[in-house]
Amino acid sequence: MNDNEYIENRLENQRKWYSKKSGVNKKWYRYFQLAQLVMAALVTLSGMFAYLEIEYLSFIIVPVLGALIAIVSGILGLYKFQENWTGYRTTSEALQQEKHLYLTKSAPYHDEDAFNLLVNRVESLISQENTKWGDYMSKKVGGEEKAKKEES
Repeated sequence: MNDNEYIENRLENQRKWYSKKSGVNKKWYRYFQLAQLVMAALVTLSGMFAYLEIEYLSFIIVPVLGALIAIVSGILGLYKFQENWTGYRTTSEALQQEKHLYLTKSAPYHDEDAFNLLVNRVESLISQENTKWGDYMSKKVGGEEKAKKEES
């Protein structure tokens, strides 16, 4: 595999994947944050029901909104959209930087062994992200197994 093939088939492919995943996580993070904000504001505004002589609505709306806020908060904590967004964006930008440094023959890619260095650095970036994901999954699975043992 030559450098152009590697850049297109591996580096650029991975950069696009991380960029796309970053965008998806950013969208979900903002959506759930906005939903949480709106629901919290509605809980506050429900105090006006007493003045409008429809305070019975607050007995329904406040607990429902409170439960929804808790659910949204749980979803944000469980799926870690913000962490994924920033982590994927960081990796995408780092891959882009390596590509530009290599193509312009800038340091550290100004020696004759530049292609090997590029491959090592790019694979290291990808490996670091995969390791983070593996660590997260092992904690998640480990936590679930621990909870099952405690139930027994």
